Amino acid sequence: MVRRRVLGLVAAGVVGLTAACSAAPAGEPVASKAAAPSSVPAPKPASVDVTPADGADGVAPGEPVTVAVRDGKVGEVRLTGADGRQVEGRAKPDGSGWESAEPLGYGKKYTLAVAATGTDGKPVSSQRSFTTARAARQVAVSVNAQDGDTVGVGMPLIFTFTGNVPDRAAAERAIKVTAEPATEGAFHWFGDKQAVWRPKEYWKSGTKVTVDAAIYGRNLGKGTFGQEDKRLGLKVGDKVVAVADGQTHQLTVSVNDKEVKTVPVSLGKPGHTTPAGTYTVMSEHVGFTMDSGTYGVPANSPGGYKTWVQYAVRMSYSGIFYHSAPWSVGDQGKRNVSHGCLNLSTENTKWLMDLSRPGDLITVQNSGGPALEPTDGWSYWQLPWDQWKTPTTN
Repeated sequence: MVRRRVLGLVAAGVVGLTAACSAAPAGEPVASKAAAPSSVPAPKPASVDVTPADGADGVAPGEPVTVAVRDGKVGEVRLTGADGRQVEGRAKPDGSGWESAEPLGYGKKYTLAVAATGTDGKPVSSQRSFTTARAARQVAVSVNAQDGDTVGVGMPLIFTFTGNVPDRAAAERAIKVTAEPATEGAFHWFGDKQAVWRPKEYWKSGTKVTVDAAIYGRNLGKGTFGQEDKRLGLKVGDKVVAVADGQTHQLTVSVNDKEVKTVPVSLGKPGHTTPAGTYTVMSEHVGFTMDSGTYGVPANSPGGYKTWVQYAVRMSYSGIFYHSAPWSVGDQGKRNVSHGCLNLSTENTKWLMDLSRPGDLITVQNSGGPALEPTDGWSYWQLPWDQWKTPTTN
């Protein structure tokens, strides 16, 4: 009898615990749990979307042809011209689509045949056709550097078109500037033919820069299309900065923010003062004729000249160079006697030219001259960033 009583008490305790943890009121039945819905989607037939649309006319030949597959995977895709030649393309690794991998021709008809398989295991096929645009006008583009160049930290990337670009924003979208490490920058247009990309701050030494001006076949507005692509890679070298002072008559050169040498210099004399500001080295020359006629003063007129120099480095479009000037060595370090250029001894000019490269920076201060114009040469660092990155307008 004792044993039965113990078991009865234990059973009563279990019932009590169950009642205490139950959400159902006493005396009401506990609802049974609903079956969990299935997480496996129902099989569906593949859906194929193609760009450009079937029957489209005037398609930009530089834009990719794309195939997107929903509820399935892409199979064989054939994009074929009227001449029977197949255009190369690549399927996405996950099978969700396909994209052409080479540009199309102008004024050509193409046929696209697509095969896909749906999640229901059934094949789907689609065939479309379209015609590319006939360009009323084509423009090419050049860049102020060559593939493999090493450039200075102030190097701008100048894209010069052979004709006006009606849709500047379209041109910017076609041009990709990538850098490692990543570098913030923006375009600024100077007229309808030239777009300049500049970083917000000077490039970091060692940066690798890739330029991909993929303008071929891109619609640049009003019937204007790109003629051919331009691609190149650059490397940014040491940070070389020279500061020429018109009061001390000295030029101080720093490499990677450390002063390495100071040499005597002579800047522009009164009436020919050197514009003050930050210049960017544009080009280097061995054996060069300095000709006042290039800025409107005939060589045979009063104040004119035509003089050969052994070394010259261009700093502006208006004719400012730093160059060897053996005739003014006695004035260098003492007074300003040039027609606006930076006069150095032959030895010091060669030393600086051997050290520097296009894109290096030269600042002129205390010259008594006007402010350097941002459009005079590659002097774009004269334009503040907030003005540089103003929105593009056509």
